[in-house]
Amino acid sequence: MNNVKKISAAVAQSPAQAIFVTSAQNRYYATGFASSAGELIICGDGHAALFIDARYFEEASRSISEVEVIRSNDKPVYEMMNDYFKAHNVTQLAVEEDSLSYAAYTGLQSKLEPAFVPGQAILRDLRAVKSDEEMEILIAAQRIAEKAYRNTLKLITPDITERELAAELTCQMLKAGAQDKSFDPIVVSGALSSVPHGKPRDVKLQRGFLTMDFGALYKGYCSDTTRTVAIGEPTAEMAKVYDTVLRAQLEAIGAAKAGMTGRELDGVARKVIEDAGYGEYFSHSLSHGVGIDIHEYPNCSPRSENVLRPGDVISMEPGIYLPGQFGVRIEDVIQITEKGCFDLTELPKTLEVYCA
Repeated sequence: MNNVKKISAAVAQSPAQAIFVTSAQNRYYATGFASSAGELIICGDGHAALFIDARYFEEASRSISEVEVIRSNDKPVYEMMNDYFKAHNVTQLAVEEDSLSYAAYTGLQSKLEPAFVPGQAILRDLRAVKSDEEMEILIAAQRIAEKAYRNTLKLITPDITERELAAELTCQMLKAGAQDKSFDPIVVSGALSSVPHGKPRDVKLQRGFLTMDFGALYKGYCSDTTRTVAIGEPTAEMAKVYDTVLRAQLEAIGAAKAGMTGRELDGVARKVIEDAGYGEYFSHSLSHGVGIDIHEYPNCSPRSENVLRPGDVISMEPGIYLPGQFGVRIEDVIQITEKGCFDLTELPKTLEVYCA
């Protein structure tokens, strides 16, 4: 994967002559090469350079195309970068203003000669719209997570703890081919299922709902899925809440298409939950972008005015959380298209009952 040309073309349409890529995620998006260090410059004229130290120099030189790889141990790296800026007439430099700490931002300003201009949106907008290559990876990550989930369901017994089940879920993802988990799995049962981001405990599975939120990291990209199952027969209200969340998700997936704002799509799901009398218990947004980061652009919340575009990949995760009682969340990941969306997730959503 290499997106240098795509980034260069976007820089050419901006006020800057180059962009300074500082975050590890965006360096990976640009070059397909993962490293914990390196200063990547991409110019609007098509030139690009990665200043990187001896730890990564050999592998980067062999792995990266369309980028000049420069060993940064030979002289102070910022002197080398300033020489590069002069050679390419860079007087305005786009930077990742949201990713840099204040100390890092001001420190770079004191060392680099070009004037800084905001550049976060350049990379944010490009990363939101996924290419065919990225979609292949995202779908593969999703299938790994789904296989792991199915295998983990077989391990549910009255004697397993939340923490043990979370560990098994992670182990199953690694066995299925994940390079890592996308995030620490949320595996919570009983009354704790009312906490959207509850942490697994050293307690045996509690009767009520069991919520499992999990994802696999594969080739640098994340999957994200949530399923809720019942431990013991659900009560009438539990069944009603589950059905409400499922209807909210299905209606939002059915409505999703390019041209909608995030607020409009969030409103589709939120109305279903509000009409059922649970509006105050849907305490988070409907959606976030998914890709190299588990949470990225765009978002769908009551305040999101961003317009969804063909190729955007987002979660669909309505939830209802009754404090001290139980909670339900169902999450798929979809890709926005011109006329609708494509659901990457293939897991069933019928409420399953265990340990009855």
